[in-house]
Amino acid sequence: MSSSELQYIIELSGQRLLAVPNTGNRTPTSNRLQTLRDRAHAWFKFDMHSFKTISLPEDLYAKKKLVTDGHLYLRDEGGDLATIIPILPKPSQRTIERYWSAGTLCLVPYSTTLDVLMDPAQNLIAIVYSVPDEDDPLESNEMVSIDLRTLDGDSVHPEAAGRTLIVSGPAGYDDNVDRIETMCAKLKGCGRHIALQRTLVVDGTGDRPESVCHLQIWDWKNSTISSSVLSDTVPYPFEDSIDFCFLGNNRLLVVTDYLKLYSIEDVSQTPQFLACFQAPLPLSDVQCHLPVDDIEHSSSQLQMQTQQTMHTSDPTHRLLCFTSSYPTTLVFIISTRIFFDLDGIVATTPIPWDFWGPSNTRVFRYPYLCKVHVSGNRVLQAFTVGAPDTCPTEYDVHMMDFSPLAVPNRQGLGRVVKEPSTIQVTVLTSDSEENLKITTSLPYVEVISDRKFNVRELEGIWLDKDRIYLFNANWDCDAVGSLQYLTSQSSRLEVIDV
Repeated sequence: MSSSELQYIIELSGQRLLAVPNTGNRTPTSNRLQTLRDRAHAWFKFDMHSFKTISLPEDLYAKKKLVTDGHLYLRDEGGDLATIIPILPKPSQRTIERYWSAGTLCLVPYSTTLDVLMDPAQNLIAIVYSVPDEDDPLESNEMVSIDLRTLDGDSVHPEAAGRTLIVSGPAGYDDNVDRIETMCAKLKGCGRHIALQRTLVVDGTGDRPESVCHLQIWDWKNSTISSSVLSDTVPYPFEDSIDFCFLGNNRLLVVTDYLKLYSIEDVSQTPQFLACFQAPLPLSDVQCHLPVDDIEHSSSQLQMQTQQTMHTSDPTHRLLCFTSSYPTTLVFIISTRIFFDLDGIVATTPIPWDFWGPSNTRVFRYPYLCKVHVSGNRVLQAFTVGAPDTCPTEYDVHMMDFSPLAVPNRQGLGRVVKEPSTIQVTVLTSDSEENLKITTSLPYVEVISDRKFNVRELEGIWLDKDRIYLFNANWDCDAVGSLQYLTSQSSRLEVIDV
């Protein structure tokens, strides 16, 4: 109790943080300890009424919205428009502001943009696009590539091995295939890694087209080609039935009805299969939520923040969140420690849910809409409330802290949840239905905001180490005959400092 150094080490471990070495920061350890405790306590008295508001252009419409590394990223997938805006930047932060009008995002003629990755921390924009076959443009066979550029300009990224990453097609299909077409694509990055997941339709192989999930990973700083490929046929319907996320800079998790863990330390070969974790029920419309800005930063960004940064999140003790919307909205909060402590686990044998799931997980079930975001060991959830059999009109916002020191740091605030919780889910099969009970017990502390949000206005929530971000849009409804159309009147981003 008399050693500030020892208490600081314990506090770091309890909050699942790692000290950043060689920062040159001469702040006394006792002051660092107090700052760490004060920042942890601040989350339990967060005031959703104290915010700064950033008004956005009235004509701004975006189907895809994301806050990453202190920037708001917006993209209209149909019109191929994109915007990135810095949000109340800090003095040491590099900021980027760009607007891409139609036809300027991808400069390759006759191309279709499939997805875009923006990484302000590394000044990187990656654009995956498809181009029709020049020899037979009426057919759906395509060439897919990934363009790498600097985010603040159109030059080749200085750390990239080349301007274009070469995307391979699915193996095992010959020239008799009539059509290979990308139906949807997801592009994600983590440090030196970029991964592209595509859902493909392959026609001409039998009585009906096949659906293929094709995942390829590059070390974009060292090579434009990659042999790190995972490919498998998937059942119909296939849209959004599979998702993936990075766990640190050397592991990848693919989520279907199983959680398959791979090592990607060497992308010159197929990812090494490490373990398979069984889910408690069949999943559909899976979406993984794991912020990349909380995983790995570039060396240049760490150098810029060296005087201010004293600790960082522990990659082996974070939270992974994924959602499934069928048969009801389920939110899975999972401690990533289970994916790093693999002693005694045999890769070829799926690990039953009852063996790994209940003690490492909390599962929440919501009958209506839900929004969720994670950062480190904290979870921000907004879910609808209202009487049964009525259309929900408001969101409640909950903050949850799953770190081991959440209870002592809360100083009497919040609700401590240690006891197991059970949800019931009805699973439909082709000829019957089954009622499943899922019990989980990962401890947490929860605080509920007294402010409620309109369901039609709140379109996105995000969380990082210092702030909460709320994207709100006010909508007008225009009627044309018997049809009604929603038109955006104005949008705003609320920023809550903690």
